[in-house]
Amino acid sequence: MNKLFSILAVFALLNFGYVSNSYAQTEEASEEATTEEVTADAGGEEMTDSAAEAATEEPMIEEEPMEEAAPAEEEVAAPEKSFHQVVKDKFIAGGPGFMSFVLVCLILGLAICIERILYLTMATTNTKQLVENVEAALKSGGVEAAKEVCRNTKGPVASIFYQGLDRSSEGIDMVEKSVVAYGSVQMGLLEKGLSWISLFIALAPMLGFFGTVVGMIGAFDAIAEANNISPGIVAGGIGVALITTVSGLLVAMVLQVFYNYIVAKVDSIVNDMEDASISLVDLLIKHQTK
Repeated sequence: MNKLFSILAVFALLNFGYVSNSYAQTEEASEEATTEEVTADAGGEEMTDSAAEAATEEPMIEEEPMEEAAPAEEEVAAPEKSFHQVVKDKFIAGGPGFMSFVLVCLILGLAICIERILYLTMATTNTKQLVENVEAALKSGGVEAAKEVCRNTKGPVASIFYQGLDRSSEGIDMVEKSVVAYGSVQMGLLEKGLSWISLFIALAPMLGFFGTVVGMIGAFDAIAEANNISPGIVAGGIGVALITTVSGLLVAMVLQVFYNYIVAKVDSIVNDMEDASISLVDLLIKHQTK
């Protein structure tokens, strides 16, 4: 009986050791699995954090070029040059030596044109009203009253009337000769300065073409020295040539417009002088007849 209890006790101890070893192994495996899960979770969190950081960093990388592009656009949008600055740059590019002569032609030509226009504007007279005033003066006060009317009126037509009335006592033929002679003098005064304007009209393009030839010579000399035909070498001489040519032609065109206007104005005044002279002779014939 005691042997039986001893055998049972040994068997129970053996079973208890086996169970305890199994339980210990089970706990170790569960602990390892828990550790792996924690590590995996930590790795997942690290990966999630790194992905989040990468996601947050990517918009920053895209925004940096936008911030750098703004100054580039500001640099491209350069301020526009004024007309005065453009003309100044072209004047310097064309060469001050030749452009100065062209500019002198423009200044002198415009000065003479403006002076002629002012003179012709003051010389324009209402010839119809003057003839009526002279006729009324002849009827009321005779030749002296008519001469007073002419003295108080400006313009070449009144001057011609005065010369004709002053010779009225010598006969109608002398009046006609006096009117024709003094009319030629007044025509010369009206056309004064036109020859200078035509000179500048012809001279400005010549100076431009002269600058063109000199610029081309400089371009060929540069090619000969460099022994190479490249746009950079030829551009300087051709630029001077073209700018001087354009400037000379532009000055000539501007002065030509003023010249034609002045000539038309002179022709209009001369026609009025001729018509008024005929009217004056008719008035003197009527006055002498009465």
